[in-house]
Amino acid sequence: MTASKQLAGINILVTRPIHQATLLAEGIHASGGNPILLPVLEIADVANITPLIDLIKRLDEFDWAVFVSPNAVTKSMDLIAKQRVFPPHLKIAAVGKSTANTLRKYGVNEVLIPIERFDSEELLKSRELQNMGGKRVVIFRGNGGRTLLGDTLVQRGAYIEYAECYLRRKPDIDSAPLLAAWSQGEIHGVIITSSEGLHNLFDIIGKLGQQLLKVTPVFTAHERIAQVAKELGLEKIVKVACAGDEGLLKGLHIYFQTMGR
Repeated sequence: MTASKQLAGINILVTRPIHQATLLAEGIHASGGNPILLPVLEIADVANITPLIDLIKRLDEFDWAVFVSPNAVTKSMDLIAKQRVFPPHLKIAAVGKSTANTLRKYGVNEVLIPIERFDSEELLKSRELQNMGGKRVVIFRGNGGRTLLGDTLVQRGAYIEYAECYLRRKPDIDSAPLLAAWSQGEIHGVIITSSEGLHNLFDIIGKLGQQLLKVTPVFTAHERIAQVAKELGLEKIVKVACAGDEGLLKGLHIYFQTMGR
């Protein structure tokens, strides 16, 4: 089979937020596969941006700014550009490569990112974030979210403020057409890129869908998501070697070349 047709006849459920799924869907289609978009996480603007704008005006007070996702970058950098010049002394960290790439689109090229895995645990291993006594850190994120990053930096002596710049919520989706196709064996793999997204998918598809999901290959690049999948009883968890669209596509190619459907 040619490289361009490695996923011929394969239907892949892509659960990313719709605005982040385009490149991955195009990659699946270019490989001969059929991407089925089911965004299980909706990204929206915060209702009241005043606290965020007030914090942006105080950016000079901080030593570090940490961005937890591409959404955190786009939702905050557009506002920052309207309010002020980005402080030249402010050091920047990003939890993942996609987040760093999004920052570069805004002209921010000096970004600290994890070396191996792309998550908070790996970022916290960075030498630059060990001695944080007296450092002021702002973490740009969505509503709620994990506290590991902030909590750990506080333990290391940092002063933390959170800039909640977008909302994550579970969309209202009619899953009946998907479940009908899935019940006929027409869904061959599922891509999961966040633990929250996996929990949302579990709720959206109900008991029938959960039984189907348990025996369908689930692809993820993150150990934490794989662990959540295991706790939910999923039986075919495929952890790909590299994060990002390329890593996920390569994982799909390897799996379906080796295992078939």
